[in-house]
Amino acid sequence: MFDKEDESLYSLLWQIIRQHFIRHHRLLSKIGLHKGQPPILAMLWDRDGLTQTDIAEELKLRPSTVTVILRRMEKAGLLKREPDPKDMRISRVYLTQKGKELRKDVEEIMKTMEEECFAGFTFEEKILLRRFFIQIRDNLKRVNNEEENC
Repeated sequence: MFDKEDESLYSLLWQIIRQHFIRHHRLLSKIGLHKGQPPILAMLWDRDGLTQTDIAEELKLRPSTVTVILRRMEKAGLLKREPDPKDMRISRVYLTQKGKELRKDVEEIMKTMEEECFAGFTFEEKILLRRFFIQIRDNLKRVNNEEENC
């Protein structure tokens, strides 16, 4: 289906996504993280104490998927889950010191990824590419929203 020699826009986009995933995974594994964990860390760096439901809804993930990711993160010592003091039915997620300390490393990986992905582009080319990425994102958001509302 996807020929590495295929130069169609869709094939190139798929190849970029795949290469980005491989590189991102390699960099994250160096600091002991797995896919799915950085977005949760980022949410908690900004708003520690979210519920599992908050995380699932914001990331558009199934609650069971979030539970698996959180369990792995908890086992790694990155976060802890505690009952909400006002409603014991609700579990809140809090970063541990180890989880808080990963922020600098994750931000460094993001910076590295950006530098590696866009090496050799002029400032003007980056602005144009940004506009194209926004257009692609908005196109996909529109069709996804249309399907959700059917």
